Amino acid sequence: MQAARDLLADGRTVTVTAAATKAGISKATAYRYYSEPAILVAEAGLDIEVLPYEAVVAGCGTTRDKLRAISLYYLDLAIEHEAGFCRYVGLTLLSPREAVPGLATRRGGRRLAMYEAAFEEHEPKVSPEARTACIQALATATGAEAMISLLDVVGTDRQRARFIVGEIAEAVIDRYLGRPGDPV
Repeated sequence: MQAARDLLADGRTVTVTAAATKAGISKATAYRYYSEPAILVAEAGLDIEVLPYEAVVAGCGTTRDKLRAISLYYLDLAIEHEAGFCRYVGLTLLSPREAVPGLATRRGGRRLAMYEAAFEEHEPKVSPEARTACIQALATATGAEAMISLLDVVGTDRQRARFIVGEIAEAVIDRYLGRPGDPV
């Protein structure tokens, strides 16, 4: 992905082969991750726009605040780049999910790393299972998927969509971390 971003930034054509060469990996390995060149290009283009974790959670003091900020950030990012995210989602839905032993296929799993980082910084007292369940629940309720569901299926406007994602994030966080002021 980094090699594809570098190629885009340099104004060069992005292909799986070119990205593999730039990354110093074999073409076969690159195709295990990106069998469809269009998906690599679409994801690399969107990935350039993603802010670093520290910028997303700037000003947030608690794990709760950081998890909510990440959820809202990924919805805002999807709305801001709606056409690109819709194209990316469409491309991923059209490409086959190939089962490669030992390879966990993740289409656009950037938000997972941010949620993990929020937990790692403060390590609230939750079990590893609850932590995983919280991250999975938050990840399904934001980003392009939530944008499509809220704007296209439900018919909300962008402001209402943001409110709803914030409410869902709060409910999920309450479920797994407890409400503020709850006894530990």
